[in-house]
Amino acid sequence: MARTDKRAWQRMLSGRRLDLLDPSPLDIELGDIAHGLARVARWNGQTLGDYPFSVAQHSILVVEIFRATSKDCSPAEQLHALLHDGAEYVMGDLISPFKAAMGGDYHRIEDNLLAAIHLRFSLPAKCKAATRKNIKKADRQAAFFEAVNLAGFEMEEAGRLFGSPSIADFDLDGFDRLIRPWPTREAQQQFEKTFRQISAQIAD
Repeated sequence: MARTDKRAWQRMLSGRRLDLLDPSPLDIELGDIAHGLARVARWNGQTLGDYPFSVAQHSILVVEIFRATSKDCSPAEQLHALLHDGAEYVMGDLISPFKAAMGGDYHRIEDNLLAAIHLRFSLPAKCKAATRKNIKKADRQAAFFEAVNLAGFEMEEAGRLFGSPSIADFDLDGFDRLIRPWPTREAQQQFEKTFRQISAQIAD
């Protein structure tokens, strides 16, 4: 991608300067990711509840669905699932139709950021195709439940867009809590806690 003389970095609260066009894993911090994702709203904020449904909370929901539907998934694969929307801590969350319309550079920037995030936490830059497919399935299932429970979609419409999973198909403890929007601070703390729990399993 051609570079320009315009500023392409963002200063993080950690003090890091992250180059959005050529991101270095050394400029990525867990605290910055958790802080950012906890403040990015899914569905452009068009959800029920006293708080936005954040990308941080969505990421935890995806991990729980991924674990429930991929029984033999490794801790590293679970970390890939948690970080699947990691680039959105600096890029925000655009709804899928808008992403498709933008295409091109947007997707390249997103992919480069996600690869840098993976490398920062000692994961392969890209996860295996089969893992990526299963994470995407969990992501779509999470989107279905969010659409029906929070975003005002009828089940038929959500089913056409995301597929029609049944919560009865999973052994998903605490679903009611997972789908109820959390305050920003809780979402940030829970994201960091989930990250550390998974990372500890990798270390073992």
